[in-house]
Amino acid sequence: MSNAPLMPKATAVWLLDNTALTFNQVADFTKMHPLEIQAIADGDAAQGIKGSDPISNGQLTREEIEKGERDPDHRLRLEESKVVLPTAAKKKGPRYTPVSRRHERPSAILWLVRNHPELKDAQIMRLVGTTKTTIASVRDRTHWNASTLTPMDPVTLGLCSQIELDFEVQRAAKEKPTATVYGGATLLPASETTRKDQPDYEPTERQQDEFNVDAVFAKLKTIGGKKQDDEE
Repeated sequence: MSNAPLMPKATAVWLLDNTALTFNQVADFTKMHPLEIQAIADGDAAQGIKGSDPISNGQLTREEIEKGERDPDHRLRLEESKVVLPTAAKKKGPRYTPVSRRHERPSAILWLVRNHPELKDAQIMRLVGTTKTTIASVRDRTHWNASTLTPMDPVTLGLCSQIELDFEVQRAAKEKPTATVYGGATLLPASETTRKDQPDYEPTERQQDEFNVDAVFAKLKTIGGKKQDDEE
């Protein structure tokens, strides 16, 4: 295998002190240079390093060492380690901004505040790697360089990617409350206001006549007859 054992120098120290393996065999197993192995054997290197037993941690067997001691050309085979190292938890912290870009963060903040007022301070902090104090100073124009600040797109400045900016904008849009309806009570629909089957509704006699088509035509004929008599 091409992988080196855990703690190669400490493993080399142990192999040199406890086995009859050659320098080349130890160098091949630990993936170190033979001259470095010789320097360790002479005491010129790795001083103060405590040897690490590759047998106890399951990286090498006693039988494999014995094969190597009998045959100087034998290459030691690295066993699969039985030691499981816990994965380091990724620490969440503020976005790292290169030193050359840090002076451009206030301009990016000003651009975000003007173009995306729906973004929260925490979102702006994630995008450009700034602090809430700096955001507040840019908003209320108390920043020491407020008079010369020019809004600049953080994507163009390289402070964040377009995907990250779009994600935060969409997230802010989803969290934004819906607009409230002003004006108090809402109007009733037309189907409610034009209903005639309401319990308190009772048409008058005149309204009943108006709703009667025959009565309407009779009145029109009467009006027409009176008009003709007046003309004669």
